[in-house]
Amino acid sequence: MTAPGDPHGSRRTIRLRSLRAVFSREVLREDAPAYLSTLRFSSPQQVYELFRDLYLESKEYFICLHLNAKHGLLCFDRVAVGTLESSLVHPREVFKGALLSSAGSIVIVHNHPSGDPAPSQEDREVTRRLVGAGKLLGVPVLDHVIIGERSYYSFQETGEL
Repeated sequence: MTAPGDPHGSRRTIRLRSLRAVFSREVLREDAPAYLSTLRFSSPQQVYELFRDLYLESKEYFICLHLNAKHGLLCFDRVAVGTLESSLVHPREVFKGALLSSAGSIVIVHNHPSGDPAPSQEDREVTRRLVGAGKLLGVPVLDHVIIGERSYYSFQETGEL
């Protein structure tokens, strides 16, 4: 029997790409404080302690921490690597990984190679857009932590979230 419109009865193989989340393990800190061993985040200080060495980078790194319902770390995603002064970040790229990992919430982390953690107007705008997207998707943004040379800036601590 031939398919309608196929007088010769030819067959074709259809191949599609399947999407799979693949995780790998990376060492973030060799000398981490003992309280970080649980990898359950309750303060921006903990985020800073884990990622403080980002200030050594010469480019901006934009990282998304995927958390479970109890704020335990599921994984992290390097969303973007930018230039000396900026990184291009779109909500689609931030939440793609968070949805694949079934994150209950996220924490955003990025560094300022200048060493000054004060947020720029662009940082505030990106944070506002990501918070809005997170509300829409049901994956809230708990904080955005900017890593500087000797300190950090937390949008949650300053009441900007």
